[in-house]
Amino acid sequence: MGMFEMKPKLATVKGRAVRCVVCGHDAFWSREVKLNSSGAELISMAWANQSAVGLICADCGYVHEFAGKRPKLWSQKRGYPEGAK
Repeated sequence: MGMFEMKPKLATVKGRAVRCVVCGHDAFWSREVKLNSSGAELISMAWANQSAVGLICADCGYVHEFAGKRPKLWSQKRGYPEGAK
């Protein structure tokens, strides 16, 4: 399955709706992103690097990275949960 075969989703972080910082769009594809460090790359240990969640804007392609607590994803059809700002 390719990265863009699923439908883009709405996202929230700490109860707030995420919008693209470049174009303002509200739909994203999500995927794991490796946080590479040059030290790990140097000794061929890149597999041990931590990862983050990348939300890729479905409109302009800008990648938003979130380390730690992961964004929550919501179907565009159902919309944001009640109370999302």
